[in-house]
Amino acid sequence: MDILTIFLVALGLAMDAFAASIAKGITFKKDRRKSAILLATLFGSFQMIMPVIGWVAGLSFKDLIVGIDHWIAFGLLGLIGGKMIYESSKNGDHKKEDSIKLSSAFVLAVATSIDALMVGLSFAFLEISIVLPIALIGAVTFLLSFVGFIFGCGLGKLFGKKIEILGGVILIVIGIRILIEHLL
Repeated sequence: MDILTIFLVALGLAMDAFAASIAKGITFKKDRRKSAILLATLFGSFQMIMPVIGWVAGLSFKDLIVGIDHWIAFGLLGLIGGKMIYESSKNGDHKKEDSIKLSSAFVLAVATSIDALMVGLSFAFLEISIVLPIALIGAVTFLLSFVGFIFGCGLGKLFGKKIEILGGVILIVIGIRILIEHLL
């Protein structure tokens, strides 16, 4: 597999993390750079780890994961998106977050990297070395997640509470898209 193909795979895998980063960035008011680095590192790390797990697991694990991966991603993204919509529609003072909640970021990182597990399986089937792909996948995901978070922060500043509803909807749509892709 040539480097351009690997880069395009990395770009494709990073799109969910990019969108989720925008959605998370919308809810922040300070410590944006630190939070962006933390979230991007978490997303990039999971996008690197999951293909390795898939690659190592190979054929023996494929049948188990293929049947439920899309449901797991759909459920996690739906719950987080729904929570964002609920929080943004509550009456009273609405507080923006000051820092990343690790539990929430961890769930997002897992949900947006499940497809990377399947890519790792395909690399094993094609007998492709995993080192270059995971390095590119991690770097591209880190960069896009960082940029997405900062962009989301700007949107949150411009549009306030209403844009948070859009962030929640984006996460739910990502979950639905993953589900539809796997069911068709």
